[in-house]
Amino acid sequence: MSDAPLKMSTNPRLAGRRIVVTGAASGIGRATARLFLEEGAKVVLVDRNAEALDAAFAGLGGITAPIDITNEDAVAHAINAAAEKAGGIDGVINAAGIMIVSATADTSPATWRQVIDVNLTGSFFVVRACLPWLQRSENPTIVNIASGAGLLPNAPGLVAYAASKGGVIAMTKALASDLAPHIRVNCVCPGMVDTPMADGFRTNVGNYALKRIADPVEIAGAMLFLTASDSSYITGATLAVDGGRTFH
Repeated sequence: MSDAPLKMSTNPRLAGRRIVVTGAASGIGRATARLFLEEGAKVVLVDRNAEALDAAFAGLGGITAPIDITNEDAVAHAINAAAEKAGGIDGVINAAGIMIVSATADTSPATWRQVIDVNLTGSFFVVRACLPWLQRSENPTIVNIASGAGLLPNAPGLVAYAASKGGVIAMTKALASDLAPHIRVNCVCPGMVDTPMADGFRTNVGNYALKRIADPVEIAGAMLFLTASDSSYITGATLAVDGGRTFH
């Protein structure tokens, strides 16, 4: 991804909003955090890789919170500290995630737990930590990143990953019901995206209607839509941003 200076919007769609973005050091999380900064948000940048986080956002603003989202106590402490510094939290983007490719017979309990812990449980920990702050916000939003694999799990070696992302989709709908009517909760399901996670899958675009993989910025645009007031009457939605892979 480009390290070019931010292109600040002349009509910022997130002016004054304070947004937590996990997985902010790379990939979709990084693209989303940059876009949100350009759109006037104060962004809390969460990632377990402190060096990558600092390198990605040096001089660009934001509040860094280098934590492992699978550590519930660390998440709660860091989110509260960042929220105090930001003056509150108005939105959450759960973009942190991992993929481990492994056939079912070769997927150890440790591998299963690792994928579920990061992709599903970690997202829940972040929501729980942010919830008291979101409840004080006038227009709170949560957007979780799942995957096309959670909608149509037809790729080999992704049983743990697909299960974790299917869980994110179900969790999103349950949260939307549980936190209504004050907090809107939605989910984005990307297809293949031009990030290191796509290594080994980049040629598998034959069943994509658009016949290409996505730029992370294209997924960030969907996150912006579901966070901004444009989507004020949308909650509990699962938005496939996958080039027509699932036609969901």
